[in-house]
Amino acid sequence: MTAIALCPRAAFAFPQPPPLGLLRAALASRLRALTRPARLELRIDVSQPDERIETELDTLHRRLHTPGDALHACTLLPALLPNLTFHHREADGEHYVYVEDNACRCLAGYTVFNRLIEVDRRTDRLVRSPHSKYAPAYQGRGIATAVYEWALGRGLCLVSGARQSAGAHALWHALARRHPLRWITLHARRMHDLGDAIPSAGREALDTRMLLAGQGWSIAELRERGLLHPAASA
Repeated sequence: MTAIALCPRAAFAFPQPPPLGLLRAALASRLRALTRPARLELRIDVSQPDERIETELDTLHRRLHTPGDALHACTLLPALLPNLTFHHREADGEHYVYVEDNACRCLAGYTVFNRLIEVDRRTDRLVRSPHSKYAPAYQGRGIATAVYEWALGRGLCLVSGARQSAGAHALWHALARRHPLRWITLHARRMHDLGDAIPSAGREALDTRMLLAGQGWSIAELRERGLLHPAASA
């Protein structure tokens, strides 16, 4: 949050100090304006300290190479990118992909494809919500893109989370150049189609998400199968 500099008041500026209530109201109004999310994008307000991410990745990397640990039983995916190893495990229908830097012997990051509690069982078979954490040195190198493409190639449809980081938001729009993307709302445990564009104000609702269709799926087929419902029924 941008700091607000409170400049010293000149001795001649006011015959008397301004009322304290007015000063507080002005300050609160300014703070609200600075912290208000942009109305042109989906809610972008996810950010974690770099050192917290690095600590978590160090812990996961140790577990990955500890016999007997659940992570040690991961299977290897085909090399999605050079010089990186992609470890995969599935637990309770959720997919975990851990990306290891072979040369540095460290974990670059990971992506989890979570189930959505907001959808019914039929929709649950098809959709997952991805969440990623990658160390700063590995961000912007296309690693998350490769992992998302792997999931989409398996026929999974991806639904964005309630909130995103700026990097994740850009990733979704990059993937939309190769995969159908729709705006949806989650209501009554179903996905409802909002179209390929919606007013900016509508993007701020927590139930408004983005949907990327996986390989073998089209928006028309999702509708025909009763997996994507009309917006009017929301």
